[in-house]
Amino acid sequence: MTDTILIINGPNLDMLGTRQPEVYGHDTLDDVRDLCLSVAEDEGIAVDFRQSDSEAEIMKWIKQARGTTAGLLINPAGFTSTSIAILDSLLIYDRPVIEVHISPLFRRDEFRHLSYVSKAASAKIEGFGIRGYEFALRKLAEWAKS
Repeated sequence: MTDTILIINGPNLDMLGTRQPEVYGHDTLDDVRDLCLSVAEDEGIAVDFRQSDSEAEIMKWIKQARGTTAGLLINPAGFTSTSIAILDSLLIYDRPVIEVHISPLFRRDEFRHLSYVSKAASAKIEGFGIRGYEFALRKLAEWAKS
């Protein structure tokens, strides 16, 4: 086991900063990565930061992380309310999982209110913009050290 936290970003998050800035703000995925790297350095942990539009790739990453990472932070984006397959992969994962959403799901379209990922998550943070990543990463680092 390492002190590495896997951070997975789902579909379209590579478009942060340009896609619906009234919902997601103007921060880019590079800004999110930079924030996570800064927090990781502060906490004395490593992060493995990834983004994919592919459900299969995300599932593969989760399964590969089993037994090799200290925790997982996931923003499943569009897969939040659609992917039972990602849920099943997360249920196999053997360390804490924190689900993060930049915008509050409860203020979005009703079909987005359901999160399959939440059924496997240790915690969920939403509506704090990219700062939610910081909150989640600090908590995962705390759990990894205990």
